[in-house]
This record gives sequence, structure tokens and C-alpha cells, in this order.
Amino acid sequence: MKKYNAIVYFLCASFLFINASLFAQQTSVADSSTHKKIIILNAERLNYQKKDTAEYQSAAGKVIIRQDATLFYTDSVVLNKTTNQLEAFGHVRINDNDSINTYSDYLRYSGNEKKAYLSGNVKLTDGHGTLTTPDLDYDLNTHIGIYTKTGKVVSDKSVLTSKEGYYYGETKDVYFKKDVVMVNPDYTMKTDTLLFNTYTNIATFIVPTEIISGKRKILTSDGYYDMANKKAYFGKRPHIIDSTTILDADVVAFNDSTQESEASGNVVYKDTAQGVTIFSNNLKSKGNESSVLATQRPVMVIKQDKDSIYLAADTFFSSKLSLLRKYRNVPVIVDSVPSRDDSVVVLNDTARQDSAKDRYIEAYYHVKIFSDSLQAVGDSLFYSSQDSAFRLFKNPVVWSRESQVSGDTIYVYTLNKKPRRMYVFENALSIQKVGPDFYNQVKGRTINGYFIDGDLSHVRVKGNSESIYYAQDDSSKFIGVNRATSDVIDMYFADHELKKVVFRSNLQGTSYPMRQMDPADMRLRSFKWLDDRRPKTKYELFGN
Repeated sequence: MKKYNAIVYFLCASFLFINASLFAQQTSVADSSTHKKIIILNAERLNYQKKDTAEYQSAAGKVIIRQDATLFYTDSVVLNKTTNQLEAFGHVRINDNDSINTYSDYLRYSGNEKKAYLSGNVKLTDGHGTLTTPDLDYDLNTHIGIYTKTGKVVSDKSVLTSKEGYYYGETKDVYFKKDVVMVNPDYTMKTDTLLFNTYTNIATFIVPTEIISGKRKILTSDGYYDMANKKAYFGKRPHIIDSTTILDADVVAFNDSTQESEASGNVVYKDTAQGVTIFSNNLKSKGNESSVLATQRPVMVIKQDKDSIYLAADTFFSSKLSLLRKYRNVPVIVDSVPSRDDSVVVLNDTARQDSAKDRYIEAYYHVKIFSDSLQAVGDSLFYSSQDSAFRLFKNPVVWSRESQVSGDTIYVYTLNKKPRRMYVFENALSIQKVGPDFYNQVKGRTINGYFIDGDLSHVRVKGNSESIYYAQDDSSKFIGVNRATSDVIDMYFADHELKKVVFRSNLQGTSYPMRQMDPADMRLRSFKWLDDRRPKTKYELFGN
């Protein structure tokens, strides 16, 4: 009897297995006319049931299901053949065209619409990035996945999280929304909306976004960051803070691999350590050299307590003085006037480099300088933070109040960013306008001008010195004019007026009554009154 029962059980089991296989083959043949039907390809256990007008198939154990080119894997499934819908439980995996794999604990799928709802440890991967989320709506027609209960995407070294997200399988784009955070070894990004491509590793910003990378903080609402090539573009006037610098511009582009950047359109660059601000329409910088190149009508402002210095030129370039010295000799020009407060520091090649002193500025073509106490023009300029001296080259002219000074080259030494001494060498000429056509003049090989609180107080002329001086009485009435030569001539000023002239050694001169001379004849060689070149206001520099 036991043997008989065993034979019967074996025959029944064989019949069920053969019947299930035939059923699957018949289903496949019967449904070959349509591509939307869901077919169970494999299962360890299979059951068929008809209830009212609906037909159900259930399967368990290593279940494999196919619809068109999409394969479904699960522990168990219930298939409604009438509605072409299924529910799958345990170790669910969807393989969509061999390119996208989706995993979950539970799946509800509509075969006619080809739409899936997955929940429980959901994971989607396309070979370039991996999305994890509690639940996901996924459309196999459009290859679009949507999550609304937080999600995380890991791509290469970047981790992105948000409350909502939209995954586009065709383009490999993920559209993140609400409390978006992107963490990368190089930076952290926070925004409300972000578009990220898992294939190109490019993040695109479309709303206000904050990016923090080391000491650099970027606020932008437009642009992209290419993480593979470490290149970035920011539009709609980004605001960038980096250690001691602040940058605003219409457009900024970065290349973090080369540490190069370029800003365009109404650029405002501030170096808080140097107290320098640059306005321009184009600015390029190199982080490894701490260099800045400003073009397209640049203006530089050197901040002071009350009397800031404004500089304009066709081009500004600034970098580390220690780097420049590798290519050419840059002597430190020490002011001969001693002072306990003097900021001049003489450094040799082995001395400690103070970062605040390790800077230089070069300006090329059509240089203009304006401050309340001093104005200047020239062809080119060099400034070193070590000696705090401005060097003006090629037909430079400096004005202070009613005084004009010119020569082949002019050095202006500063103390606390105010003029302290001016040194003019070769063809030095100083002119002070004292009347409608009256000019005090002094000429020599060199001129030293000394300032007190930014005002010219004393001028010393050396080397074949010549002078023309209009004498005035106590009521400021002109009483005569003196023309003289001397080895050394000293001129002393007070209240912005020439008060005294002292001739030292080998004086030769002639005095003329005012009525016996023609002012047009009272001119030294090379005399030129260049007031038309003088910057009258700081606003002129912005319009040059």
C-alpha cells in the first residue's frame, strides 16, 4: 500500500509539473501576438486559479517573469492575467533592457501601462550611479523613476540626497528637489533643486545654491559643475568668498585642476588682506600663483581710512613678489626718511616672507592715480608691498594741490598708504600755479618732495637747478619775479602755498619788477602745464 501511494504521488507530481510547463508554453504561444502580456518563465511552484471573470497565476521560488525585453526576478508573485498586473514579494529585481537594474522588497506592476511601484529597500542602478530610497514609482516606457520620501544617489565619489527626485533613464539625469545636499571629497553643495547626470558627473544649478569647498564659499543660482574634469561655470552674478578674497561678477568659470578662473561682466574683486578692490569687466586668476590679471577698463582701489587711492590702467597684474624674483631682480627701494612707524621691510632671499608684504602690482598703459591729496598719470606703474612705493614710468606727472611734478621716472613712497616722499629723477620739473598766468617753477636732475599728512611740505632740487619764483607781499600781492640757478634749491610750503625758497651753493639770479616782465617769457625749458591730463575726480577713472 505504501509503495502504491508513493507511485501515485510521483505520478501526480509529474503530471502537475508537465501541466505547468505546457501551460507556460501555451500562454507564450497564445500571447505572442501582443508585446504587453506578462509571462512567467520559471518558478519552483506554480498555481493557477480562476475567480469570477479574473484569472490568476501565483508562483514561488526563483521566479523569473518577462514582458518584452524586461525581466523580473522575485521570490514569489501573484499575476492577474485578466488585468495584466502583478504583485511580487521578496528579493525583487527588474532588469530593464540590460541597462537599468531596480531592486526592492515589494513590487506592484501594471503591464498595460508598464508602470511599477516599488517599496522596501529600493535600489536603482544604471552602471554609473546608484539610487536608494524607501519607495519608487518607475515607468518602464519612459524609464523615469520618481521618489517622494527622500532618496540618495551615489555616483563615483559624490553622494546626493533630497526629499524628492526624478530619475531619467534615457539621459541618465536625476532631478533632485527639496533639501538637496551633495557631498564630495572636494566640496559640499546645498540647494533646493539640482540636476545631476550620472554618466557625465555634471551637476547643473537652476535655483539659489551654496557650495563650500575648503575655505571657498560660492553662492550662485545658475551654472554647472563638471566633477569629472573639475570645471565649473556660474552665471547670474555669483558671489564667491575665498579665504581673504571676495568676487562678484556676471559670469565666473573655474578650472580646479589648474586652479585657474575667469570672471566677466561688472567684476568686483576684493582682497581683504591687502585692502585692495578691483573693478573690471574681465578678471583672470591663478590660485597656485595667487595672481590676478584685470582687463577691460579696470580700476583698483587701495583702501585707506579717509583718503583711498584709485588707480586706472588698460591692464592690472598682481601676484607674489617671491615668484617674480625667480625671474628678475626686484630691488627693495628703502625710503631715506627714517620713521618708527615706517612699513618698509627689507628682505633678503632667506628672510621670512610676510604674506601681506609678498605682493606686487603692475599697471600698463594710460595709468591714472587719484586720491584727495595726490593725483598722477603715466604709461606704466609698479608697486611693491615690501617697500610701499609706487614706481611711475615714461612721462609720468604727479599733482598735489596746486603743484605739478614731472620727470623721466617718479617714485612715490607711502606710509600707511599715504604719500610720504616723492623722488623724481632725470628731467625733474616742479610747477606751482600762483596766478592766471604765473607759475613758480623749479628744475633739476632730481627732485625730492616730502609730505606731511598727505600734503606737500618741502621740495629739494639737485643738479643744475633752475628756478622761477614770484615774490608776494603779506597781502599776497605780486611784487616781482626772480630767476635763478643754484646747486641745490629748497622750497617750503604751508597751507598748500609756497612760503619760502632757499638757494644753497653757487647762487646766480636776477629779480624783475612785475611791470618789466612778460609772464609768457617766464618759462623754464620743458615747461608744460598739464592740467588737462590731471584726474579731477575718482569717477573719471571709471569712465576712462
